[in-house]
Amino acid sequence: MGVHQMGEFAATYSIVAMDPATDEMGGAVQSHFFAVGHAVLWARAGVGVVATQSLINRQFGPDGLHLLAQGLDARDVLAVLLKSDSGADYRQVGVMDHLGNSAAHTGSLCIQEASHRRGPFFAAQANMMLHSGVPEAMETAFRQTSGPLAERLVAALAAAETLGGDIRGKQSAALVLVRANGSPSVASDELVNLHVEDHPKPVEELARLVSLYRGYQSLDAGDGAMERGNPDEAAHHYSHAHEALGANPEALFWHGIALLNSGKSAEGLRRLRPLFERNPAWLELTLRLPASRLALLDADTEATLRAWHDGRADGPEI
Repeated sequence: MGVHQMGEFAATYSIVAMDPATDEMGGAVQSHFFAVGHAVLWARAGVGVVATQSLINRQFGPDGLHLLAQGLDARDVLAVLLKSDSGADYRQVGVMDHLGNSAAHTGSLCIQEASHRRGPFFAAQANMMLHSGVPEAMETAFRQTSGPLAERLVAALAAAETLGGDIRGKQSAALVLVRANGSPSVASDELVNLHVEDHPKPVEELARLVSLYRGYQSLDAGDGAMERGNPDEAAHHYSHAHEALGANPEALFWHGIALLNSGKSAEGLRRLRPLFERNPAWLELTLRLPASRLALLDADTEATLRAWHDGRADGPEI
């Protein structure tokens, strides 16, 4: 750590936050700046979250997480970061520790409109905004939106947009979530890491990706149930994934396979047949699954599938 040279401008609005009920913490950001999330958001499970913006000092991210990991709370971390930086008047920073303590700073030379709001479990900051009041709008949306933390963070970004957002326009957005307390499995500590690098409506696109993420969560849960040999549970999760992901063939396919494994062959074949007709490769894949013990096909079902595969008269043309 130490004095750092001036970085690039990321006129930005962001929020760092925690939901103690779900053991989640993270942040979300939007800016007229390419791939903004990689510059602004820094998070580590069991440690905390840092958002560094305005005239960015990127080193605030790793340095802030290092200090949090040493046991300093959010306010002390922010004080150390600013004290070591000769460009502190140009910086804007939000810090959240794993206990939900927050701290924020808006330098006196940040381009207006620039301000922040902070409280237990959140800190919202914005600079170079078209209008004032953006952090207040973000706080209100975050507090009043129900549901999972990811959706609440996106709601905060959307609220900033209703006030005009970045004076220059829109370009990129990102959302990162990790476990607040960490877990024995490091591989599962990062919960969400979504980036919209260059898009005309980045917040709307980020919201769409969060919705897809929920669908793939259900798909993963279905895969886990399949691995455990519980086809009924798998079918339940795959059904939710199919609803969330719409025409996505992956969700449709595994939902159908789970139905076959549950003994509901007629329903499973009914769901799978249109997919096979559009792309016979999915039918070929189905016939390979029994060897990996991922499809339990009774004799009649396998005979029907092979008839479809071979294009015989006793099966529909594919």
